[in-house]
Amino acid sequence: QVQLVESGGGLVQAGGSLRLSCADSGRTFSNYAMGWFRQAPGKEREFVSVISWGAGSTTYADSVKGRFTISRDGANNTVFLQMNGLKPEDTAVYYCAAAKFAFLYATTQGAFGSWGQGTQVTVSS
Repeated sequence: QVQLVESGGGLVQAGGSLRLSCADSGRTFSNYAMGWFRQAPGKEREFVSVISWGAGSTTYADSVKGRFTISRDGANNTVFLQMNGLKPEDTAVYYCAAAKFAFLYATTQGAFGSWGQGTQVTVSS
């Protein structure tokens, strides 16, 4: 069974940076695309970024492009989200997710079958 555990959230001023981590256990991490999603208060959960199983492909939401960077460490079964130039509108609970199937690359929530518990990111103005 896949277990995803996020860390790294917190409170930061606008313009600051945070690095989120997500540790994956319980299966062959290297064969699965990993994604980050977020949910702001009163809003639907939305796509942020995804990285392919071999890290050869990445996709970002337009709202974070150029500011966020997704990466993965296969040796430690961990995926990261480096967030720079944070804005108040980035305030949300951030969720790590693993694709439902090996070698499936997608940006839609339905393609992801395992989710972490979420980590709060708050950006003050």
